Amino acid sequence: MINESETMAQTDFADPAQPPERGFEPSPAGKRPTDKRLVVSIHDVSPTFAVPIAMLAERIEAILGGPRFAMLVVPDHWGVARLDRSPAFARRLRAWADAGVEMFLHGWFHRDASDHRNAASALKARYMTAGEGEFLGLDAVEAEHRMRIGRDMVEQAIGRSVAGFIAPAWLYGPGAHAALRACEFALAEDHFRVWQPATGAIVARGPVVTWASRSAARTASSLAVAAAARALPDWMPTMRVAVHPGDVTKDSLLTSIDRTLRTLAERRTVSRYADLVTEQVPS
Repeated sequence: MINESETMAQTDFADPAQPPERGFEPSPAGKRPTDKRLVVSIHDVSPTFAVPIAMLAERIEAILGGPRFAMLVVPDHWGVARLDRSPAFARRLRAWADAGVEMFLHGWFHRDASDHRNAASALKARYMTAGEGEFLGLDAVEAEHRMRIGRDMVEQAIGRSVAGFIAPAWLYGPGAHAALRACEFALAEDHFRVWQPATGAIVARGPVVTWASRSAARTASSLAVAAAARALPDWMPTMRVAVHPGDVTKDSLLTSIDRTLRTLAERRTVSRYADLVTEQVPS
């Protein structure tokens, strides 16, 4: 299930930050299986979505008991929201990073302007994302250029190295894979795995639980998937959960996010992406 944030010039939020359901405290570490992890991320972090990002960060921190999540930062969302021209938001990012939030580079524009001549890529671009699979059709030279300038901009804002690179909509073409290796990012992620680009070593497998706000049908489908994830036996070593700015526009999504995070955090160890590196899985 994929959710790409829409450009929200004016966002209709759900019941103003309907507070996360309380009464939950993550189980003590000694009572949770140490080999079962939960990794949580906020996507599309940009000045464009400053308000919904802050709302999501507050909710997640309240449920998980601290800033134990990642943010995926877009340096210039759709070419109209450069991070280096938004000093207040950059300061907020640095404060989150200082508090322990992992920061990933998440594309450059988060917009796909490529001419997809490969049939498979064209289908992915059309049906798997709302025109936001930026790195699906880029050649290696352009992909590397955007990765390097994007990394420089984000690192200047947060005052430290990024944790890795995650392509918009989790979509990578051959050029993006080559650029990942050239740029020596520590980690990357797609729909079904987290890996180290330098060696190809896979550090986590399994799909991402996420939500969709673009249509009633997508919303219903994502709610069903999240409910199934909450009910599944804990056979999967790592569960990844990703939220997007558009999620704050529907109360049903916020309620599902709260329940999913609470349920999984009660049974698993809330972890950072960096924690996965010591737990590589067979390729």
